[in-house]
Amino acid sequence: QVQLVESGGGLVQAGGSLRLSCAASGRTFSNYAMGWFRQAPGKEREFVALIRWSGGSTYYADSVKGRFTISKDNAKNTMYLQMNSVKPEDTAVYYCAVHRVPYGVTFSVADFGSWGQGTQVTVSS
Repeated sequence: QVQLVESGGGLVQAGGSLRLSCAASGRTFSNYAMGWFRQAPGKEREFVALIRWSGGSTYYADSVKGRFTISKDNAKNTMYLQMNSVKPEDTAVYYCAVHRVPYGVTFSVADFGSWGQGTQVTVSS
């Protein structure tokens, strides 16, 4: 059983920065990718960023490329999302998740099998 706990959300002004954390426990993740998703009110959950636990390759949605950085700390089993130059349209609940398939690198919500409870990010203009 995988447990994922997000933290670090809050209220930030446009142009500011925020760092989200996702603490993972329950099993090893060395062969799996982990990702960040977000869901704004009235919208579907969407992909934000993904990192391969082994090797560290990263992938980003076009909407956040150049502003957000995904990273991990293997020793702490923790994944991060550094959010810089945030915009009001970044306002959403942010979730971390583990890919269902070992070595899988796909970005659909359905491809991820374990989810955290989410952390709210609100960007004021």
